[in-house]
Amino acid sequence: MQIFDTGEVQLHYRVDGPDDGAPVVFANSLGTDMRLWDPILSLLAPGLRIIRFDKRGHGLSSCPPAPYSMGSLITDTERLLDHLNVRDCVFVGLSIGGMIAQGLAVKRLDMIRALVLSNTATKIGNRDIWAERIAAVEQGGIESLADAVMERWFSAQFRATPELALWRNMLVRQPDAGYAGCSAAISHSDFMTPTSGLRLPALGIAGTEDGSTPPDLVREMMDLIPASKFKLIRRAGHLPCVEQPQEYAETLNEFLVSVGHISKARG
Repeated sequence: MQIFDTGEVQLHYRVDGPDDGAPVVFANSLGTDMRLWDPILSLLAPGLRIIRFDKRGHGLSSCPPAPYSMGSLITDTERLLDHLNVRDCVFVGLSIGGMIAQGLAVKRLDMIRALVLSNTATKIGNRDIWAERIAAVEQGGIESLADAVMERWFSAQFRATPELALWRNMLVRQPDAGYAGCSAAISHSDFMTPTSGLRLPALGIAGTEDGSTPPDLVREMMDLIPASKFKLIRRAGHLPCVEQPQEYAETLNEFLVSVGHISKARG
């Protein structure tokens, strides 16, 4: 675990794998920290340089006063990856992480060679919905939203397991200001036009039970990027890397091979 000070925020990050490994960057969803990716890490191809981080207001990163802008979240990520000398990475972003991925790809094509846009969209929800959630968090904390969030995040089958408590606890233990700040960033973001200009290998991943970014919304985004691929994971909600880690990891490994990021022998 390490901390990088961007000058505006202190970002908690972690790098696993060899320094000369093919870089894969993971950006997680609203209300989670970098542990979101733990279920798939051991299933990924060996030899990768895996970079994870907690965005501002989440995990062990610092939490500036809300609201935040999407531009700030993108710049935070850009500064961290410049600090780590990351170039030509495959960037895997889930939910708000996928919005950061879209914005960073538009801004820094030297940094990203391919995108995995998981359970995300060019625009998620609308300003009224996010204003209601922000108000609820300000009045009653994240706890007031937690049960509704779990319904959007996970299939009914997963919600019946003891493991649900792990993810509910992770959600409610994020800073209220961080959740509200990132919610504001999402509410003001629409990547329809910039994403339609992207010309790079891209994979979209959706879960059949996703109540936050349904499959049709993810597919609509991927249709903007020529020659992109789309994968639907069944029996999974908004976090398929948690519910179906084996299939999720296999999908990532196949994509890494297809874009030449790793060899088939390693994948």
